[in-house]
Amino acid sequence: MWSGPRTLSTALLRAWENRPDTVVADEPLYAFYLAATGLDHPGREQVIASQPADWRTVLRALARDPLPAGASIYYQKHMTHHLLPSVDRSALAPLRHAFLIRDPRWLLASYARVRAAPSLADLGLRQQAEIFEGFGGPVIDSADLLAAPEAGLRALCAALGVPFSAAMLSWPPGPRASDGVWAPYWYDSVRRSTGFVPVAVAAEPPALPPALHPLLEQCLPYYERIRKYKLNF
Repeated sequence: MWSGPRTLSTALLRAWENRPDTVVADEPLYAFYLAATGLDHPGREQVIASQPADWRTVLRALARDPLPAGASIYYQKHMTHHLLPSVDRSALAPLRHAFLIRDPRWLLASYARVRAAPSLADLGLRQQAEIFEGFGGPVIDSADLLAAPEAGLRALCAALGVPFSAAMLSWPPGPRASDGVWAPYWYDSVRRSTGFVPVAVAAEPPALPPALHPLLEQCLPYYERIRKYKLNF
């Protein structure tokens, strides 16, 4: 599952992990990304120490390692901007790919609460469009998923060719062993959650600070490139 930050990606990870047939990976390329770029993210040194920082090692594990007994699905939550140009994507080609999108106006309003001055590279929209055009796969919009959680999860499962499980609709609150070490900085709300709460999609996104308007204009074309392929349910 390829997404940017603040897109409901961790809640969707919870949904898949709650299936009895599924094992999950939480942003396995994050340490590589931070080590390669030198960026200063919250918990940077912890993240680098917690995962292999060589993308070759990571991709071998993602594509080839056997699953634990009883598991038939390996759900991998990826941030699109972690897939730097230096990574040979051919190792990922045999996997099924899906894409979680969010209107950049909502995305920016959420992201700026954690990092006040994001860049286009931080948000991963350009990379998401490139990955989608390379691999294809079902697209789901987080706003649609929040408006109709069961219908959205059923549509996603059908598009991926796996049976729907009602276990995806709710999960116990609190941290998970599968959470990345960055969870204390980013996962407060999802750790309190117990499922997707259906919400009506607001007609108007929140007002953004003027300083973020140029970034919004950069983001929108990439979002629109993928949005037209989203699942309708």
